[in-house]
Amino acid sequence: MVQFRQLSASELPQGMDGGSRFTSVCINTALYFPWLASQCLRHGVVLRRGIVTHIADATQLHHTGEWANLVINCTGLSSLHLGGVEDASLYPGRGQIVVVRNDPGNIMATVSGTDDGGDEATYIMHRAAGGGCVLGGCLQKDNWESQPDPNLAVRIMKRCVELCPQLVPEGKGVEALSIVRHGVGLRPMRVGGPRVELERIRNGEGREVMVVHNYGHGGYGYQTSYGAAQAAEKLVMAALKPMARL
Repeated sequence: MVQFRQLSASELPQGMDGGSRFTSVCINTALYFPWLASQCLRHGVVLRRGIVTHIADATQLHHTGEWANLVINCTGLSSLHLGGVEDASLYPGRGQIVVVRNDPGNIMATVSGTDDGGDEATYIMHRAAGGGCVLGGCLQKDNWESQPDPNLAVRIMKRCVELCPQLVPEGKGVEALSIVRHGVGLRPMRVGGPRVELERIRNGEGREVMVVHNYGHGGYGYQTSYGAAQAAEKLVMAALKPMARL
């Protein structure tokens, strides 16, 4: 890690036994996703929307009208119910955040453990280019609830202000937070970790379909995206190599 160091006792917030500091990256996803799409278009990728109930159905969505030779499955938590996959080892890890306009400065912070429960956490991520400040959070196993929990939101904001008082004017509390929105996400957790592998699946007509799976990255999808994509690419190239010789 860049500029990693352990914090001295005088630098630790009250009640903390230890801590570290380092330089890292915070992604503004509202800008990052369109940039990724633009890079795909730049390199000739054709983007299409479609509805599939079975993974093999995706072979019929190729922009040429021909059957695709291979499908890359990046459907995340949907692989739990997607026909031909139905991976029972997947489960949701519910997360909840509060996005605020308050600017704590050039800071990202997180604390392991809270007094509010074993599935709750405290983290602050200030995003660049007007992305707001993300306050979190929680990791609730097998919780499919898509709507924000107001009580949890209050606990999150209180913990974040306690951890980083500069979020608000001196002497103020959560009432001084300027809320942009509340958010809920279901992380694609998977028993055994991410699945990146080649599988041959037959459709309803008995046709064999090559599928490269790349899902189940839980709450660290951004961090693992490049490495996982490189691993998936190797599987794709190895699977298609025999066809290239024909």
